[in-house]
Amino acid sequence: MQTEFYETKGKFKGILLGIALIIIVGLLYYTDKMVDDLRDESRNILQYYAGFYASAAAETNSDVSFIFEEIIKRTYFPIIHTDQQKNPLAWKGIGDIDSQKTPENLEYVNRIKERMSTVANPIPIEYVDATHGNQILGYLYYGDSTTINRLRWLPYIQIGLVTLFILVGFIGFSTIKKSEERFLWVGMAKETAHQLGTPLSSLMGWIEIIRERSYNRPKTIKVIEEMELDADRLRKVAERFSQIGSQSDLKPHDVNKILTTVSTYMCRRIPQMNKKIRIEDELQDIPTIPINVDLMEWVFENLVKNAVDSINHDQGLIRIISGMSDKKGYNIYVDIIDNGRGIANKNKDDIFRPGFSTKKRGWGLGLNLAKRIVEEYHNGRILLKETGPETGTTMRVYL
Repeated sequence: MQTEFYETKGKFKGILLGIALIIIVGLLYYTDKMVDDLRDESRNILQYYAGFYASAAAETNSDVSFIFEEIIKRTYFPIIHTDQQKNPLAWKGIGDIDSQKTPENLEYVNRIKERMSTVANPIPIEYVDATHGNQILGYLYYGDSTTINRLRWLPYIQIGLVTLFILVGFIGFSTIKKSEERFLWVGMAKETAHQLGTPLSSLMGWIEIIRERSYNRPKTIKVIEEMELDADRLRKVAERFSQIGSQSDLKPHDVNKILTTVSTYMCRRIPQMNKKIRIEDELQDIPTIPINVDLMEWVFENLVKNAVDSINHDQGLIRIISGMSDKKGYNIYVDIIDNGRGIANKNKDDIFRPGFSTKKRGWGLGLNLAKRIVEEYHNGRILLKETGPETGTTMRVYL
């Protein structure tokens, strides 16, 4: 429920990512080693055939092209046979091309030959002549076989399929998790509203009885009025909880009026918290927009309370600013700005997660609930605009 949970969660994700990277690197290394071994095997086979070809040519001094046609061509990898000047004489396995030595075919074969030379050096067909020494009859260029090409792509295909499987599973799991969280939120809110209803009605009745018996006690009447305000606040809280999970009842309303109500309420409560904090309203002319008044009042109260809790000095200042939005898709924005202690960098990504709280007795539900109200019920957006130890924190709401 506290920050340690998310720190542990982050470390666990980092460990899983590290293991995944090790597996991927190991798989790629193993496959690359197998490809190198197969290439060496191919080269050894060709070197043997080249030696056989050269020996036959030296002994018979006759046309031994049948060796290429009947033996070398039966190998399982692409080959180009050239003369001493590296001009193509014959080829196999290099694509859909016939054996005719047309200019177009030769141009294509030469391109393939150059590409092959970047993968492996050509094998010379040479023999030792008693009179002239080493004699080169030609060269054998070769490339990767179909098996090697498939093997090279195999780890990427495996990684892709596993990644796709994990992604689909993650999306499905996240969807199910969010649905469960939503049902949990709704159930908790409805049950809270139900539990508050009965004692709240009883409390209102007891307040009325005390009022009747204190008609001639001005100081007691003043206390009763404050009790009625708090009881009314509890009633409003119960109504807010009861609306969670219900179909959004959005009606055009002036957000500035809600901000003024919240500001007035908090100004009356701040002295009871033993804090010296000033709240300033900087409300511009904005259009009415469809909102649920009770729920949005809850959101702004929560943001202002968080701002109050973050201030631990005597020169506290909270500014509530509204204005026209310059962000596409939204009509207005509201900023709640404080000069408190700010939010630590390591916690910036966690503040909206359920259960996250830097307070010793905090539940970590306020901002998560505010996010749900703004984004799910009102199609708006709430975000941490900026924060720092010297500047405090600015929370922004788009509607």
